Amino acid sequence: MDKFIISVADDSHINLAEGISQLIEDSAKKRGTGIAKRTPEYIVSKIKEGKAVIALSKKGDLAGFCYIESWGHNKYVANSGLVVNPIFRNQGLANSIKEKAFKLSKKLFPTAKLFGLTTSLPVMKINSDLGYRPVTFSELTDDNEFWKGCNSCVNYEILQSKNRTNCLCTGMLYDPEQKKRKWEQKTAKVKNKIKSWKNLVIVK
Repeated sequence: MDKFIISVADDSHINLAEGISQLIEDSAKKRGTGIAKRTPEYIVSKIKEGKAVIALSKKGDLAGFCYIESWGHNKYVANSGLVVNPIFRNQGLANSIKEKAFKLSKKLFPTAKLFGLTTSLPVMKINSDLGYRPVTFSELTDDNEFWKGCNSCVNYEILQSKNRTNCLCTGMLYDPEQKKRKWEQKTAKVKNKIKSWKNLVIVK
């Protein structure tokens, strides 16, 4: 990904907030589903908090963006607003931005569950590769402030009519504790096999 500079956004990127906001809105309109609108002021707040990842071309053009939100007293974290400038698509940039945001999320909130709502098949694939799994909405945060953020989505009425149990989006979740348990179980199995092999050698 040497065509782009992908980094944690800082004050030097604040002047791009309006362009980022417009890129998010344009993407939502084009797809006709998903991605709630975000104002330039909101984008600036995320940049100042150190909770945003930005991608620039070598010439300094805005190439992509993603930000981090936390909910339920930081027990749940979402990588939201993932967008790529249309002129830079089909180059694997979304994967790189998402991976950077994923690592930043785990650094800032190491014990939080990472989750997302999306209608995008490519985003689902990226999430799956990072270890997310599809879940029902009941496994996501019940923080009302999060769900209020969906009110600018074109599908908000559907979400409300379903009492927030489902919508056109797919919920996905990455649980660090679950990953830890699986790793411990896998390690235990390997140790048991090694122990069995050693015992077999001793018996022979």
